Amino acid sequence: MGTATAVASPAGATSFEPLTVLIVDDDQAVLDGIGELLESEGYGVATATDGQDALNQLRRGLQPSVILLDLMMPRMDGWDFRQEQARDPDLKDIPLVVITAAGFSEASVKTQFGDIELVPKPLPVPALLSAVRRQSGDH
Repeated sequence: MGTATAVASPAGATSFEPLTVLIVDDDQAVLDGIGELLESEGYGVATATDGQDALNQLRRGLQPSVILLDLMMPRMDGWDFRQEQARDPDLKDIPLVVITAAGFSEASVKTQFGDIELVPKPLPVPALLSAVRRQSGDH
């Protein structure tokens, strides 16, 4: 799979850390299911239950390789999260994969979000894993 990245420590030794995926969804079953799937594939996983929770984690230093973002959530939805992410120079370049059951077309989502991938719910596992690999640089 190759989901580990080499990281040089201050002492000069190289260690391997898994690529981390931030999953942002208000459905705990989705968080658990995707989290278990990604962990079984060798990824590190962080979760957030809405866009504000995700922003808080990112601004505290979480550095995911990719964000899986639901659109329809309470408090701060995926649309508002993306606007905040795009405004923040430290966060704007983190790749996104939108995961949604809302029935939006990829074209309409790209109009709002830019160059992202869309994986519709229910999530087809091969498509989800392929999108995570492409967007995280884990080829």
